[in-house]
Amino acid sequence: MRRDRRTYFIRRIIDGWNRFYVNRFILPAFDAIGPGVDVSCPRNIEIWGGGITAGAHLHLHASRGNLVRLATWRTGEREGRIDIGDHVLISPGTHIVSSERITIGSNTMMASGCYISDSDWHDTYDRTAELEKHRPIHIGENVWLGVRVIIGKGVKIGENSIIGAGAVVMTDIPANCIAAGNPARVVRELDLTRDFRTRAALFADPDKLEKDMDNLMRYILRENTTFGWLRSVFSPRNTD
Repeated sequence: MRRDRRTYFIRRIIDGWNRFYVNRFILPAFDAIGPGVDVSCPRNIEIWGGGITAGAHLHLHASRGNLVRLATWRTGEREGRIDIGDHVLISPGTHIVSSERITIGSNTMMASGCYISDSDWHDTYDRTAELEKHRPIHIGENVWLGVRVIIGKGVKIGENSIIGAGAVVMTDIPANCIAAGNPARVVRELDLTRDFRTRAALFADPDKLEKDMDNLMRYILRENTTFGWLRSVFSPRNTD
């Protein structure tokens, strides 16, 4: 498909169903979650285990074939935890899996396909047990993870830092820098004389934001018809 052929009315029906699904099946899976959650493709989101919390305005976006998974694992008396701050963006294909604790600071952005795990899940010599191969992960506020970044156990990433696409982060990354590579290394320091504008700015007026997005959707879909949408579903053309 080259464009969304749905009418505004059909889009609103689908959005209403998605809200029902999120309220019925996604939100109850969190131990606690703040207001303003925005979820796309909710049937492609898997939340498994206890101890998962999130702040306000979590953007949790999956897509067909790109499952988003938040999962914790219990080992004896220890259960993993995932604590997500406010205004966090999680993109399609991202997996966050915890055996101990993963903390994600407010305003963090994760591009598609990131993998964050605080455990190796198997010992080097005893492949049947995790043993002590687990350490907590802490991601500071306003961090940006590029496409397919991997973060291993015990890592701390300082605030405002950017991790380049495809990086494998196995050691700490300081605040206010850009890191890239495998293994990830600092390649540049950020200019601290410049101000940071974080994702929180998007939600300064949530009602206005919602209205603006609704008006944008009306504009984008303004020429669509029910017949055109049905035709694109059952007999698509190369112009669809």
